[in-house]
Amino acid sequence: MRVPPALLLLASLAACGTMRAGEPHFTVITVDPLRERLQLFLNDEQGHPYKRLERVAAALDGRGQHLSFGMNAGMYHADYSPVGLFVADGVELSPLNLSPGKGNFFLRPNGVFLVSDAGAQVVESSAYPALAGKARLATQSGPMLLSNGVINPLFDPDSHSLHVRNGVCALDGKAVFVISEERVNFYQFARYFRDVLKCRDALYLDGSVSSLYSPALGRNDYRADLGPMIGVIAD
Repeated sequence: MRVPPALLLLASLAACGTMRAGEPHFTVITVDPLRERLQLFLNDEQGHPYKRLERVAAALDGRGQHLSFGMNAGMYHADYSPVGLFVADGVELSPLNLSPGKGNFFLRPNGVFLVSDAGAQVVESSAYPALAGKARLATQSGPMLLSNGVINPLFDPDSHSLHVRNGVCALDGKAVFVISEERVNFYQFARYFRDVLKCRDALYLDGSVSSLYSPALGRNDYRADLGPMIGVIAD
């Protein structure tokens, strides 16, 4: 399978030279949404949740298309519906959620990953309404890992809450998706976005369930059934 030039696959970025021996490894997928067809997925044509990235891939194959990259893309209820904002193909299927609550989604600040004609962005949820009319796709999650280059002050560098985690930031209009290859805490994950990727704003997507689909990397992760998912469609 040919990998589109705008879909940059970088595995275990220790090769960047900015990581130290013994530090966690990460896989990074950079997507240019102005050149690649980045799309959110939730339900199939019968209205049933896809739940698995491989089922999204199978549905696309049936239409003569291919899923060249996929990842879980936000937190969800027991029925797999989004906890917060979900906009696909310019249509809002779930509204912005600014309510208080318990769990990672509600840690402040939480945020939104969106794509508009200007490219990809990550913003705090309170800033989204001003951008809503321009969003082609948007998914809300939490907490923000970085805000204006600062690691979320709620994170403890010595925390023993370790999970495989995934998240996203935006650089020069491109979407940068990251999944850890070993269990990390929030602070380690956020530090990678700040110190290695040089992101200013980064959003946590989830942990424990974090999954990557990439034929080019030989990946078809399955840790749990999923709600919102995101991926690149190739013809």
